[in-house]
Amino acid sequence: MQPLIFDTHAHYDSSRFADDCDAVLAAMPQKGIGLILNAACDLKSSLTSQQLAQRYLFVYASAGIHPHEAKDVPADWEQQLKQFATYEKCVAIGEIGLDYHYDFSPRETQRELFAAQMEVAAELGLPVIIHEREALTDTLDILRSFRGRVHGVFHCFSNSLETARIVLDLGYDIALGGTVTFKNARHAPLVAAGIPADRLLVETDCPYMAPVPMRGQRNDSSYLSYIIEKIAEVRQTTFEAIVEQTYQNGCRLFGIN
Repeated sequence: MQPLIFDTHAHYDSSRFADDCDAVLAAMPQKGIGLILNAACDLKSSLTSQQLAQRYLFVYASAGIHPHEAKDVPADWEQQLKQFATYEKCVAIGEIGLDYHYDFSPRETQRELFAAQMEVAAELGLPVIIHEREALTDTLDILRSFRGRVHGVFHCFSNSLETARIVLDLGYDIALGGTVTFKNARHAPLVAAGIPADRLLVETDCPYMAPVPMRGQRNDSSYLSYIIEKIAEVRQTTFEAIVEQTYQNGCRLFGIN
């Protein structure tokens, strides 16, 4: 029997799945996908993620507010977030973090919301899903301030192997997605080869970041096979070994039995 794959970061609440979300998800078990974590980006998607998790046994949810949305949070955001996080299939706070590439929200506002959501995660005992883009120094500073209180995963990791080792030391796993297959990817293959097997997760970030040879298409969890094949190649192991290890790693991190 083929081992099942865990897509630890997807966005099936995206408008790009508006016409066929249920059809796409219903087909996933037949395509070897055993678990999917639908990652929230704001309060609305925190609710939608929970609704997807209610409809599909193999779907789990997170609750969190992306740094892009930091400037628009309502006054009662923390109360709402905690309410979503108590749902039985909510397994993480995220995605949260900092994004200085687009700066859709002021940087100080991003930092304040990030730290506040880390505090929620610490209070609730949930892992976090970290988004970081061109904001590494500030992200690591906030993570260090919660060292020993919060752990989680760096989603769509794109930094160097040296940075990966810092992240691992802080208690965070590394999730790799489509970039590991890109011809111009400098860091991802080195990270894929160099980090401990028990700290590696795989993800699609679908509908974004489709891997080669599907680059440019709408991504979905079935394309994880291309990502896993590349990771197996650079780690000089089998496809099945990566599937089994990353499935176990994801279940451990998110407390899924």
